[in-house]
Amino acid sequence: MISSILYDQYKQNIVPQLKEKRGYKNPMEIPHLVKIVINTGVGTDKDREVMQAASDTLGMITGQKPVITKSRKNISNFKLRKGMAVGASVTLRRGAMYNFLYRLINIVLPRVRDFRGVSAKSFDGVGNYNFGLTDQSVFTEIDLDKIKHTIGMNITIVTTAKTDDEARDLLSMLGMPFAN
Repeated sequence: MISSILYDQYKQNIVPQLKEKRGYKNPMEIPHLVKIVINTGVGTDKDREVMQAASDTLGMITGQKPVITKSRKNISNFKLRKGMAVGASVTLRRGAMYNFLYRLINIVLPRVRDFRGVSAKSFDGVGNYNFGLTDQSVFTEIDLDKIKHTIGMNITIVTTAKTDDEARDLLSMLGMPFAN
């Protein structure tokens, strides 16, 4: 059973609103969140300290151990060989996903400098939303005194929405602050 403030709000308030607004006949048609994927790329693994810092940072932010992503092919211009560690990734589902999204919307995004909302154009055409953060220091879990390297991250929110408009409605009802 999922226990999260945002999930309870989704079940009690957002599902009836979406059903009324969009006219869904079947409850299974109503869009919901599937997963949230957080990726960070650190380039080549020449400096293992940077890779370890990225992995530790993602672990602190999400509460899960990240998977180290490796390069798939050789690229000589970047001095990259197949199998070298180039980033870290975490996939959140169920309760952890809703808890992360709640913290992201209510705590992290308001802490971003000069924040005026996230872009409403970052949908991929099938109802998934992507955006990036350039600095990990906006997360409250990070101790600012221990940061040696700034690490940006890409956050992907995967939904069951069939169109971007349905996904935009879902995320805005969940509290995502879209820019006008």
